[in-house]
Amino acid sequence: MKAWHFLGPGHPLERVDIDVPVPGEGEVLVEVRAAGLCHSDVSIMKGVLDVTSKSPLVLGHEIAGVVLQIGPGVEDVAIGDPVGLAFDRAAAMRGEIDTPGVSRDGGFAGSVIGKTGFLVPIPKGVSFAQAAAGTDAGMTAYHAVKVAGRVGPGMKVGIVGLGGLGLLAARIAIILGAEVYAAEPKEALWPKARSIGISDCFADVLEMAPLRLDVICDFAGRGSTTAGAIEAVRSEGRVVQVGQAVRDATISIHALTLKAVELVGSLGGTGDDIAAVYALIASGQLNPTIETIGFDDIPAGLDRLARGALEGRLVAEYP
Repeated sequence: MKAWHFLGPGHPLERVDIDVPVPGEGEVLVEVRAAGLCHSDVSIMKGVLDVTSKSPLVLGHEIAGVVLQIGPGVEDVAIGDPVGLAFDRAAAMRGEIDTPGVSRDGGFAGSVIGKTGFLVPIPKGVSFAQAAAGTDAGMTAYHAVKVAGRVGPGMKVGIVGLGGLGLLAARIAIILGAEVYAAEPKEALWPKARSIGISDCFADVLEMAPLRLDVICDFAGRGSTTAGAIEAVRSEGRVVQVGQAVRDATISIHALTLKAVELVGSLGGTGDDIAAVYALIASGQLNPTIETIGFDDIPAGLDRLARGALEGRLVAEYP
């Protein structure tokens, strides 16, 4: 089958033909119909993120497709079922689970092995491209807003950074009944933000301080944004940290303590989060901004991702 091999940091992906894997106990073979391109893939290729345990490796952890074969001991899954493969980012980064695109071959190939406990049914009304993006980007945004942020009706929420994750998170917060504001220095993104229901946009997170926001979710993670969110959120408010553009940040212990701010880290999510995202897409309430490319365009797509030349999420669709 066709595949793209990652040979190591600093090397371009190599187009290869490899054997189709055979599902073992508790596994299924999934024909890949769509695979999302993620900044984590770029970080792995650059050597910034050292989490892979196999070489060569097929990258791609945002996967959606159709069940082709069923291994021994598999129940409640049928050949032909459309599924997304849940990606437990936190456990994968810690090396605690066997993960496609990290510790075993992933979705930048014609087919992939999926473990039954990590299969999420794709409902009608959700495309394979949407399902692929939902396995990581959608899951991460939903978990940050709903689970870590505990956002609900009537709350005032700030979203820092309107990339693919930030836009999804903002729309999810709006669906949950919150009044949402955004901090994004690229003013070209503001019209898109307002079109999905964001009340107002600001160039810097500190400009949102007069709003007395209940929750601020930082998808930029530039250090200054973390510090600014702590300053801008209301007393006894909550700051959810998702973005990791830098490793370290200097924050005001004075503001954190005197305002009794709750600072929470959020990484990835669960299969239940993915299922919730799929339900929102199927209902028509959530429509992720997705650009699709072909299988042969994956290396060029990762280069665009590295240069920041994208709006929303990039997903490779396979015929």
